[in-house]
Amino acid sequence: MLLSAAVSLDGALDDRSPRRMILSGPEDLDAVDELRADCDAILVGAGTVRADDPRLLVRSERRRADRVARGLPPSPVRVVLTRSRELDPGAAVFAGGPAPLLLGGDLPDVLAELADRGVGRLLVEGGAGVLTALLAAGLADELRLAVAPVFVGDPAAPRLLGPADPAGRGRRRLLSVEAVGDTAVLRYAL
Repeated sequence: MLLSAAVSLDGALDDRSPRRMILSGPEDLDAVDELRADCDAILVGAGTVRADDPRLLVRSERRRADRVARGLPPSPVRVVLTRSRELDPGAAVFAGGPAPLLLGGDLPDVLAELADRGVGRLLVEGGAGVLTALLAAGLADELRLAVAPVFVGDPAAPRLLGPADPAGRGRRRLLSVEAVGDTAVLRYAL
């Protein structure tokens, strides 16, 4: 399981405006698209669907064609973690391909269900609650963190992680630091 997020220099995932704040540049967005193309499923929390309205599809036509040539659907399975299942049916995640899986319950049960459905490589793109829960439970294998040269400056802006009692303290290793456009991308093994 790979967790992927972009944050500002002051640790924010977004600002509090009604429109999603794009923190990373086109090069990083393309790198994330490549990650999407290489995974079996993409998971986000319902809060991310409500706040950002993501499509969770592979954007590159070439990458979609490569997936199809390998006998895969053009984009990975989209998974929304939700207990209430109260999502706008007009949300972008419901368009452009098969309907997403709406799963709720304890994270180990959700991950077991995904494994039973053949998901081997899972990309988690947020939000803060999902990222915090997976990291705190020690369930993630890798973290890809893009740090953007942006300062949000609002202490009430959504942060990368919320309060938790982390199980994975001390179990990390920096794999790489790379400049991708104007962002610094850090990869950690967890």
